[in-house]
Amino acid sequence: MTRRSLHLIIGSVTSLLIICSIAAGTFYYLLTRAGPDTAPQTVIITRGAGPGQIATVLEDQGLIVDKRVFKLASRLLRVDRGLRAGEFAIPPKASIREILNELRHGAPVLRRVTVAEGLSSADIVTLLAATDGLAGTVTSIPDEGSLLPETYYFSYGDSREGLLQRMRQSQKDILARLWDDRADDLPLMDIKEAIILASIVEKETGLAEERPLVASVFINRLKNGMRLQSDPTIIYGIGGGVPLGRPIRKSELAQETPFNTYKIDGLPPTPIANPGIDAIKAVLNPPQTDYFYFVADGSGGHAFARTLAEHNRNVARWRALNRE
Repeated sequence: MTRRSLHLIIGSVTSLLIICSIAAGTFYYLLTRAGPDTAPQTVIITRGAGPGQIATVLEDQGLIVDKRVFKLASRLLRVDRGLRAGEFAIPPKASIREILNELRHGAPVLRRVTVAEGLSSADIVTLLAATDGLAGTVTSIPDEGSLLPETYYFSYGDSREGLLQRMRQSQKDILARLWDDRADDLPLMDIKEAIILASIVEKETGLAEERPLVASVFINRLKNGMRLQSDPTIIYGIGGGVPLGRPIRKSELAQETPFNTYKIDGLPPTPIANPGIDAIKAVLNPPQTDYFYFVADGSGGHAFARTLAEHNRNVARWRALNRE
């Protein structure tokens, strides 16, 4: 090999190294430079989306400047198959490298839905149907009283059926613990009866501090063979959990139905709502009282009475307040 040929080879290799260094430096700069967006954002990556589709989403949201650079970077770094579906939080000025790392290893954003105590199972299904971020449809309404109301966290794309199953399991877990710690002398045969009574307690009062007292009234009535005489059970029997929007009619009070606790002894055949933890606790460990009656007191709560005469006076006061 001549000296001239050697110089040409050395020159070519040197030029190639310079070009590679410039390319590598440019690639590193494009990979690590701050992104264009100055505010935090969340980005949703759908299942099955490839690097090209993901890059388009990021560019459309203003998180990257050029989707071609993102697509190339994901392939050169061999992470294109490791990008996950879900909803991810992207901080301000995030670089392509930071975004790739977030889509590979970051924790998905958690959303939440709050299920209020006392909703019917149909109400809960309707709530989930309107909750953004959940996927799929619910094929059947769960049994009344089988779901535990509370706040549930979920990731984008989680199924509605899956969330309902979590609600069922949460209730089973709570019941298994609370049933074992129940009071000794309850007039309840099993967990189902406890849920039925808890659902009635839940619908009778919206005040947390009153639930134990309401539970004690119903427990005392069951122990003494008295009918529950609960208006919410009549309403459920008429509309299946849908509010009437009017007072109960005298004809409805006299109607023979499985849910008319003015006419039947003991408990109705099913729960009338999905009770929360506090209502279940109140039923399984009610305070010892000698109350047998209660009526609204005009302040959002109830007046409790030991005797029918005392109760009648409370009712008279309530009716006078209504007239005023």
